[in-house]
Amino acid sequence: MVVVSLTVSEVAHRSGFAASALRFYEREGLFEAGRSSGGQRRYDRQVLRRLAFIRAARNVGLSLDEVRAELAELPSSRTPTPADWRRISRHWRQRLDDKIAAIEALRDRLDSCIGCGCLSLKACGLYNPGDSVGSAAVPAGAGLLPPPLREPPGSERP
Repeated sequence: MVVVSLTVSEVAHRSGFAASALRFYEREGLFEAGRSSGGQRRYDRQVLRRLAFIRAARNVGLSLDEVRAELAELPSSRTPTPADWRRISRHWRQRLDDKIAAIEALRDRLDSCIGCGCLSLKACGLYNPGDSVGSAAVPAGAGLLPPPLREPPGSERP
C-alpha cells in the first residue's frame, strides 16, 4: 500500500484552511504531521477528514476542547469508518436541534426586535416589556437572544 503524504500547501488548498490554522490545530493536538527528510511538515490524507470534521464541529458551535475530545474518540490505528464518524457526531443532534429552534424563533420575531439589549425601544413587547432590562442583571450585548445564538462565532479560531 502506498502512503500518500501531503504538504502544508496541499492540505491548505484541499481543506480550505489557512496554513496557519493547520499549524494551530496541530499544536492543539487535533492531528499530527510527519516530517520530510528536509524537515518539512507532511500530512497523511486522513487529516482532510479530520479537518472537515473540525470545520463542521466549529460551525455547529463545539468548542475547541469539545472538538479535541470528540477526535480523541477516533481510532488512531486505522482510518475512521463511517460508523466511527456517526458515533461521535451523535452528540451534536441536541445542539443542532436547540440552535435550529433558536434561529426559527429569531426569524419569527425579527420584525419587532432581535433581543439585542440596546434599550432603544422603550417598550419591547417581545423581550423587554417596560424596559425591564435597564434594571435587571442581563448579560451584556445581545443578552436576550436565545443562548445558542449568543455564542461568539468561532471565538477560538486562529
